[in-house]
Amino acid sequence: MARKLVIIMANTDPRNGEELGAPIFQASVAAAMDYEVEVICTATAGRLMKKGVAETLVVKPGSPKSVYDFIKDAHEAGVKFFCCSPNLDLFDMKQEDLIPECSGIVGGAYLIEEVMESDDTRVLSY
Repeated sequence: MARKLVIIMANTDPRNGEELGAPIFQASVAAAMDYEVEVICTATAGRLMKKGVAETLVVKPGSPKSVYDFIKDAHEAGVKFFCCSPNLDLFDMKQEDLIPECSGIVGGAYLIEEVMESDDTRVLSY
């Protein structure tokens, strides 16, 4: 049985808040079930790892919780968030621009290796 879940947020657009709830919520649930969970934010979703972005977003209009609140909750549950390295250039970011909950920067080789080399990993893509 797999013990690790990698969630790839590539097609999830931060401009559409309702798209952000499911992957972050599912990451939290998997962590609560004692799975190792990594969320890799790439493409447009990479913006979520930049300070000040997720704080301004909500999953549902009128919600008292920001997307950043959900990220913090997931992180507290054990979820590790990563920013894909091309996002730094794409969105004019440096490592110090990333939210504290971002565990680091990973490249395409990391993602491919996690998917192809580990029999202990399952992948969800959003």
